[in-house]
Amino acid sequence: MIKIIPAIDLIDGENVRLRQGDYQQKTLMQRTPQEAIKFYSQFKQVARIHIIDLIAAKAKKSLEMKLISSLKELTDLPLQIGGGLREQETIDEYAAQGIDYFILGTRAIVDLPWLERISEIYPERIFVGLDAKQDQIFINGWTEDSGLTVDQYLPQVENLPLAGIIYTDINKDGMDQGPNFENTARISKLTAHKVIASGGVRSKADLERLDLLGITEAVVGKASHKPDFWDGIE
Repeated sequence: MIKIIPAIDLIDGENVRLRQGDYQQKTLMQRTPQEAIKFYSQFKQVARIHIIDLIAAKAKKSLEMKLISSLKELTDLPLQIGGGLREQETIDEYAAQGIDYFILGTRAIVDLPWLERISEIYPERIFVGLDAKQDQIFINGWTEDSGLTVDQYLPQVENLPLAGIIYTDINKDGMDQGPNFENTARISKLTAHKVIASGGVRSKADLERLDLLGITEAVVGKASHKPDFWDGIE
């Protein structure tokens, strides 16, 4: 059974969702971050909780550390956090506060020697976030083209001790159109690393389709705030 990783995206301490990563298309979610993390923690099918500091992704430094650390105290589930994680010191500080996994985006894409060093310091605790428009990887809060495709990047990290790859199709994110099933499955076959689907999951049917494609985990954002999404989920 596919595992669910519900998302909490933070801006100024609020639980929000963006459309296609556009900071001008922000929607405030019904549950506060505190309410959301308590709600998700009741389901056995939830493997971890995905928390992103959205402004930090643009500001290039962590801004919600205090809030994220307080959220950790509200659940026994592991947290995977991202947004603005570009220095080892920041990761070290989060780790000291009990944060379990770290999602590295921009610097992990453009500075492979740094990623290699960090993954050796935190083996099996680093997820690389591949945020792409189809295959083209975007960085700096999805605002800049990295110049690399997913296919070009993956062989360079194949032998690192990563926790996995989180593949987000930016064009699908927040659009209620379903994830990019075909490309997620294709990417999963390109690497021995676990590939986590992200962006566009709408329903239990989407989860079941991903499961049939061999995807074992999926990040769920906007849909996780809809009561009917959780019908039949343990």
